[in-house]
Amino acid sequence: MSDTAPSSIADLPADTVLTEEGLQVEDARGTILIIACGALAREILALIRLNGWNHMTLVCLPAKLHLYPEQITEAVEEAVAKHRTRFDSIFVAYADCGTGGLLKAKCDELGIEMIAGPHCYSFFEGNDAFGQHEDEITAFYLTDFLVKQFDAFVWRPMGLDRHPQLRDMIFGNYTKLVYQAQTEDPALYAKAEDCARRLGLEFEYRHTGYGDLASALASAAKE
Repeated sequence: MSDTAPSSIADLPADTVLTEEGLQVEDARGTILIIACGALAREILALIRLNGWNHMTLVCLPAKLHLYPEQITEAVEEAVAKHRTRFDSIFVAYADCGTGGLLKAKCDELGIEMIAGPHCYSFFEGNDAFGQHEDEITAFYLTDFLVKQFDAFVWRPMGLDRHPQLRDMIFGNYTKLVYQAQTEDPALYAKAEDCARRLGLEFEYRHTGYGDLASALASAAKE
């Protein structure tokens, strides 16, 4: 827990902390607040720095909420209630993320904007481009953050560390792992390849960059 917003990516807590606790800034005040998933913290802070959006403040909910999507809407609503009087406007950096439309309905009720799209895999690639992949129903996606946190989000929650025989039962209908890279990092590329090997899937690499996240935040910054 910090009293001030991080000024650079180096100031962010470890990915394990972003997974379990998120990023909370106590007593923050300003023009625009971004309420995001902890899995997007590095990308959002990089965009804020690159574009000079110094009027934006970032807080993040724990990334592990993606394991319990039924909790996301309530957590976002609580964060809005906590910070609303301290900022001129709030933008929610979540897509639907498995909430079944409940998050969008809640944001509409609260009068705040959020990123369009079904999930981060879609908006990182670009929602229009992702929508063209009708043949990828058997693809399993990872981003930079999820490659780094593969064991925390995939291997252990699915019990594969304790029962490796479950792999073929869980992933038997998948054909490939698609790594949507936000950065060009040889170490992450190698780790993503290893994730595909561990799951018994073909490997495909796509450098997506920030996709629609960049344009969505640019629009929020102008508002």
